[in-house]
Amino acid sequence: MIFKIGDYVTRISYNHDVVFKIINIRGETAYLKGVQVRLYADAPLEDLKIYVKEDREDDEDIVNLFDMDDRSDFFYLPGKVLHIDADQEYLERCLKFYKKNKVMAVGKRIDEKDISKQIRNLLIEYQPDIVIITGHDAYYPKKGGIRDLENYKNTENFVKAVKEARKYEKSHEKLVIIAGACQSNYEELIKAGANFASSPKRVNIHALDPAIIATVLAMSERTKQIDLVDLLSKTKYGPNGMGGIMSNGMMYVGFPR
Repeated sequence: MIFKIGDYVTRISYNHDVVFKIINIRGETAYLKGVQVRLYADAPLEDLKIYVKEDREDDEDIVNLFDMDDRSDFFYLPGKVLHIDADQEYLERCLKFYKKNKVMAVGKRIDEKDISKQIRNLLIEYQPDIVIITGHDAYYPKKGGIRDLENYKNTENFVKAVKEARKYEKSHEKLVIIAGACQSNYEELIKAGANFASSPKRVNIHALDPAIIATVLAMSERTKQIDLVDLLSKTKYGPNGMGGIMSNGMMYVGFPR
């Protein structure tokens, strides 16, 4: 079979568990990017099978998390989101998701290594209630084990960015930080100051997982504590992929409309 850049494929040796898009081909090796999962990989062309596009989940297939039309005569001021992502395609997909769920969001594409250098100025400019720091990551089991940041592709960059954000706003209640990507060091991100982070079990996360958590927080009342277990259950892999601390919503409620 002849493959080309842009084809959607799965890997036979992994029992077709993840749908990828081919982003490059060199010789007999294809370089892949997850469609739903924040994951890069490579595979021999002989290990690939074309995935029918019509079977692929699109953003339109995701059910709205809220129905704001049923909220009587009150008015609502949802929390504002600043979404910083190293991947343009995932960023655009998340922005589309925010729009569908009526969340005010600003998106910025910045390489993982540069987020810590730019995040303070972005926080000053946009004054968000919630900031997402994400992109791509990976855990490489080596000497030093699961706690060693040198064994991660980008966790250290995310940790630096979280610490810079916390220098700007120390309170976890005033600024919610959601950080990490596939297989990130969850414990270090929480320790650095994140409210929510990936990945407790070092698994991959869905491209929309950080946006789902941000959306629920942005559209929930400030006077009410979020059901943490229920919130995490809305993500692709639940508490294996995302975790965090007890938090209140970030939406103001007023009356009359």
